[in-house]
Amino acid sequence: MTNSTTNPKVDAYIRNSKTWREEFEQLRSIILACGLTEQLKWGVPCYTFESKNVVLIHGFKDYCAILFVKGALLRDDDRVLIRQTENVQAARQIRFASVRDVVEMKATLKTYVREAIEIEKAGLIVALKETADYPTPDEFQGKLDKIPGLKTAFDALTPGRRRAYLLFFTAPKQSKTRESRVEKCVAKILEGKGLDD
Repeated sequence: MTNSTTNPKVDAYIRNSKTWREEFEQLRSIILACGLTEQLKWGVPCYTFESKNVVLIHGFKDYCAILFVKGALLRDDDRVLIRQTENVQAARQIRFASVRDVVEMKATLKTYVREAIEIEKAGLIVALKETADYPTPDEFQGKLDKIPGLKTAFDALTPGRRRAYLLFFTAPKQSKTRESRVEKCVAKILEGKGLDD
């Protein structure tokens, strides 16, 4: 099961990368050897199995990484998977600081990529928290109770938009900051807009 077909858009992405070029080339070679289809999605190399996203390659300031879309389902026997933040539910990263890091992990990476493909073949799905499972801070609940139409407008938003607001509202430790965030967002919610719209 090998498919070494490269995508011209990914060729250009790697060629134009100012950092991590060699690491990207090594990661690309390893992933393609596992038989995935290469595409450019969300501006980064994405590797799919039967049109399902399996793994992405991306670079940051201090490291580059591969991101397993359903990484939470991987066994992670080598304890190398990283959950980017506490709010990330499904995806997991493996990070690299050099070409040597990538080369040393080649066998492990192939094992993880092949397991990720098997997860797709089996049709497994990560059980995600429902929006209702996220806490509603008192500062927002007070506005929902006071302002006519706010609860209806909030409930009409997509689950992802509701979740984004709840995470944004609950992040600050101080009530004053939470109150300020809620106040700034009420009009957007009433207009049916998400946090980033």
